[in-house]
Amino acid sequence: MARVLVTGSADGIGRETAAQLIALGHEVVGHARNESRADDLRAALPGIGPVVTGELASLAGTTALAEAAVKAGGYDVVIHNAGISGRPARHLTVDGMEQIFQVNVVAPYLLTALLPRPARLVYLTSGLESDGVVDLDDMQFARKPWHGMRAYSDSKMYDVVLAFAVARRWPEVITNVVDPGWIKTRLGGPGATDELPEGAETQVWLATSDDPEAVRTGRYLKRRRVLEPNPAAREHAIQDALLAECERLTGVALPT
Repeated sequence: MARVLVTGSADGIGRETAAQLIALGHEVVGHARNESRADDLRAALPGIGPVVTGELASLAGTTALAEAAVKAGGYDVVIHNAGISGRPARHLTVDGMEQIFQVNVVAPYLLTALLPRPARLVYLTSGLESDGVVDLDDMQFARKPWHGMRAYSDSKMYDVVLAFAVARRWPEVITNVVDPGWIKTRLGGPGATDELPEGAETQVWLATSDDPEAVRTGRYLKRRRVLEPNPAAREHAIQDALLAECERLTGVALPT
């Protein structure tokens, strides 16, 4: 039995991931933005273990989440599922960061740096990562014109960059990144084409299977198939630049 932390498990793909893990007999620690959503999660999944709370659009909230997760116990696997979609206008968080970048990129970086290393890490991206553009001088659209879906695509590309950077820095941790598909959830929207169980199955497999293909590291997958990511994600200089920027923004270095 594995012990798995799933961020953003109050609804959507995260809740489905938790449900599939529980059905397979694993212990799941859930995460919700606040206590109200935590109560909803407990009601929806009676078999879930502790549920920790923390707002990922805040450095203080993400740090509090990490502290609560540490107190809840050790983990064999952490699945970085939480994320937000494009926004019609650029919005700054309490920390002065662009919201999509902070929630989708900075928060999983900070949690990775603050939590004890698990045996396996899984990050979620999107097929839109292929449209992402590296702009190391303006990752947060502070100067260039705002485009919500471009900001989202960039953030999902940076998630792949982050996963590959962690896989390179921590070779003893099996680290992969997953495109769940265009899933019929609130985030996916009314035009989504793929069913909810499909959106969680690969993460569950990577988290728990002893299949030789599930215990390889540093890959980008969809439906258990290895895909080629945005070429920028393979560049060590870009990986190092992203880690350096996240360290600058958070004041926390990725442990070596």
